[in-house]
Amino acid sequence: MPQNISSRNTALIKHLKEISSWVSSVQDLDRLLELIIESASQVMQAKAASLLLLEPKTNTLFFQVATGDKKDEVKEYRVKMGQGIAGHVAQTGEPLLIADVANDPRWYKEISESIDFETQSIACVPLRLEDETIGVVQIIDRQDGSSLQETDMDLLNEFAALAALAISQSRNIQEVKRENQDLKEELQVRHQMVGKSPALEKVIADGLKVANSKASALILGESGTGKELLARLIHRAGPRKDKPLVVLNCAAMPETLLEDELFGHEKGAFTGAVGKKIGKFELAHGGTIFLDEIGEMTPGMQAKLLRVLQEGNFYRVGGNIPISVDVRVLSATNKKLDEEVAEGRFREDLYYRLNVVQINMPTLRERYEDIPLLAQHFLEKFGEEMVIPNLTISSSAMAKMVQYNWPGNIRELRNAVERAVVMGNGKEILPEDLPIGNTRANYPGLQVGLTLEEALNQFKKEFILLNLKHTGGNRSKAAKVMDIQRTYLSRLISKYSIKEI
Repeated sequence: MPQNISSRNTALIKHLKEISSWVSSVQDLDRLLELIIESASQVMQAKAASLLLLEPKTNTLFFQVATGDKKDEVKEYRVKMGQGIAGHVAQTGEPLLIADVANDPRWYKEISESIDFETQSIACVPLRLEDETIGVVQIIDRQDGSSLQETDMDLLNEFAALAALAISQSRNIQEVKRENQDLKEELQVRHQMVGKSPALEKVIADGLKVANSKASALILGESGTGKELLARLIHRAGPRKDKPLVVLNCAAMPETLLEDELFGHEKGAFTGAVGKKIGKFELAHGGTIFLDEIGEMTPGMQAKLLRVLQEGNFYRVGGNIPISVDVRVLSATNKKLDEEVAEGRFREDLYYRLNVVQINMPTLRERYEDIPLLAQHFLEKFGEEMVIPNLTISSSAMAKMVQYNWPGNIRELRNAVERAVVMGNGKEILPEDLPIGNTRANYPGLQVGLTLEEALNQFKKEFILLNLKHTGGNRSKAAKVMDIQRTYLSRLISKYSIKEI
């Protein structure tokens, strides 16, 4: 027996040295955990070994790593907190050595019986990260049929400590990577929210107010106005900034695919589901999810999203365990959702859930004073990418951009400047380099022969039309721009028989 212990200790030292060299870098956590558990199984001559991790959202343990003849089958199962030997150790944080599981009331035999795996003894220890139990490590029986001993617990604790260290290192590395990425995104967002117009300043101010609340926010605006940038600014300025921001565009996505993207799926949920997939809501736990083009959701998906917002939990596709999440929802659309609701294409109850706070992104037509700043910003960006120093915009090209109506908004301006940089002479952007026309509506001017009253009425009608077009038909916004009461504007619209924009 002493010789067996000596040889086992020699093997242990060899394995620990090998594993320790991996832990410092943690390039592949899954492979490292497999190596640790496989080594534990070999050194301790166990029939099977496994590492189970706690999933806090479902309060269940899942088999992250397993060895033995039934290693693939056992991964299909989960253990509830407090259930069986593993669940009891995870709940209490105290190790257990059970010499004969048949005589222990805590033994949960259903898994072993389901996969036809005979179990006599179990050694199970908690997997701790600082003062938190994040899972368990366990071995089952010896290959030679002998019973597990107290000395096995010491060895098992060593392997559990190595696994915890590997997980800790991996989390630290991922946290640093995420912080670096968040910092890059924050700098990028701040740099891209370019402009000094009152319309943009108001949107940013509203966004910062929203950021400090838990309320859902709906961002409305035409395509290309920067709705996602505002969502990122809201997230980064709020208390959830250290948690994930997950973005999903709901447009042109079939209902089944969108459900899978939002909620994920379990292994075997459908043909091709070879493994478990974590959905966007689960990834955003503790942080923010931004649902772009929310108006494109089908009625079926609208109902499923509403349930998540009401109950705070959901099921993966093919799953039967509810997953609880704490997620702040931001959404955006270029549709007029109030009209979609009125016409029955969008659920009214979901609309009110999403529309606790509403922010309207101004079009580029409403912030002409920002066009030179934006154009210069994009010029510097693309000039730097193409290594074209000292590139400038001619005054005539700038005048053409300021006079253009920009139906595609900032996205169109960005593309226009990029094209001009690519196709220009490398020194100065000229009007002919810009792929735009001259489409801004101009007031035709007054005519000779009109009475003063007729001229005033004609001017008022054209002026109201111009402002309604620039605000997308929004009477409240148009009235604010013209500094008149909305009720007065409505009377003028009726008086001059102005059709809705």
